Amino acid sequence: MFRVFGGHQKSTNTMKNLILAITLTATPLVAQDTGIIAKVADEEVTAATLAPFFANLSESDRQALKENPALLSQAVRNVIVRRLLMKEALASGWDKRPEVEKQMEQAREAVVIEAYLNEVAKVPEGYPADKEVVEVYEARKAELVIPKQLELAQIYIPQSANADKVQAAAAKALSDQVEKKLKSGADFATVARETSQEKVSANNGGTVGWVALTNLQPEIRKAVEGLGKGAVTPPIKLEDGIYFVKVLDTKDARAATLEEVKPRLVEALRTQRARMNREAYLNRVQQQNPMAIDELSLGKLVK
Repeated sequence: MFRVFGGHQKSTNTMKNLILAITLTATPLVAQDTGIIAKVADEEVTAATLAPFFANLSESDRQALKENPALLSQAVRNVIVRRLLMKEALASGWDKRPEVEKQMEQAREAVVIEAYLNEVAKVPEGYPADKEVVEVYEARKAELVIPKQLELAQIYIPQSANADKVQAAAAKALSDQVEKKLKSGADFATVARETSQEKVSANNGGTVGWVALTNLQPEIRKAVEGLGKGAVTPPIKLEDGIYFVKVLDTKDARAATLEEVKPRLVEALRTQRARMNREAYLNRVQQQNPMAIDELSLGKLVK
């Protein structure tokens, strides 16, 4: 997984310790069912194992994960941590506890209701018509902008936030060595192949690919947004390590074409219609089943 985005969301100490035990490979989420996505201790986690957790993502959420490798990496980590916690809970018989069984029944009820509402509020195939999509596009054209794109390469030197003095000193020494080489005119791609600890991009001379400026970590975005083609940043220290980033090429922000945003516009319109259908159905249910509630007695429920 490319690491140019850097850093991960903070979690509790327990969750952090579990996440640190996970080593993600470079295999993408769309790998074959037998593809190994991650290793947890000695256990291999395949795409088939993780696929159900991503099956019901909306198209916009799926696109966000495709465009942001760091977000996708964190999502995979979170799924794996959930599986680890579930394994521990079942091994301890936690699912047999009376209070847990009650919560499970309530959760089952919620799932059934939600699935039923999704069905009755389902939007017809073919909605929206092309004419409506075009009208929405024209009305919102000024807002539909593709942000500035950067083709980036990186050199990554890992250094965790809780590294000891020896590890921190080693990372600093390697960073100084890389900086000295780059300042002396050494080829960035060569240094990346020899030094970078993110092996996927390192094997490609540090090349990460095209990334939207808005998708970068704030520290990296600040370092690269004013740079031109061929420029290299000074070392950038993030929570998970030290980065050197080279701008290989740039594309200015521009208005998106209808073809580029049509899938998202269609999804947004379908989501809006489904929400309206749901609200209309709920209102109809209440109208067909009049309720008489003793307002003065409601307080007894929360004593």
